[in-house]
Amino acid sequence: MSSLAKQISVPIFSGQNYDYWAIKMKTYFQSQKLWEIVEEGVTLPEDSSTSSSAEKGKLENKKAKDSEALYYIQTAVADHIFPRISVATSAKEAWSILQKEYQGSAKVRIIKLQTLRRDFENMKMKDSETIDEYYTKVRELVNQLKAYGEDIPEKRVVEKLLISVTEKYDPIVTTIEEQKISPH
Repeated sequence: MSSLAKQISVPIFSGQNYDYWAIKMKTYFQSQKLWEIVEEGVTLPEDSSTSSSAEKGKLENKKAKDSEALYYIQTAVADHIFPRISVATSAKEAWSILQKEYQGSAKVRIIKLQTLRRDFENMKMKDSETIDEYYTKVRELVNQLKAYGEDIPEKRVVEKLLISVTEKYDPIVTTIEEQKISPH
């Protein structure tokens, strides 16, 4: 384990905002060179008696990395969530359990993606919101869409912002639109 791993604490998942937690954990695992183990697991050879000592060493290294990743997952969940993954014997198994329970099946993900798309299309700034608050809401929604595999081009995000701000920002929107159109 690197000294960096000892300094960085993993984010704790308490049952809320699974998508954000999963992104943080994936980044953490990538930084520790463990993500491949979490995502793919460790494949054991059918007959280990014919394996060379180098192959056995690689397998032992992968098993150790799997145990390390499993430990990080176990310590990154709140106590009331831990029983759900306590029987998992690999990082991939624990990750899959959490993913299935909190992210949902393929059908659930499709429905969630459709809901997020609709929310994005129907989003409008409220009179009581500041531009900063509204931008944050739009950006959070775009990030959620990305987490579900939908990549919204930055141009589309800017268009959405310009179209959906309140009327008090019309002079600013007009200025921006004119600058986009005018030749330089």
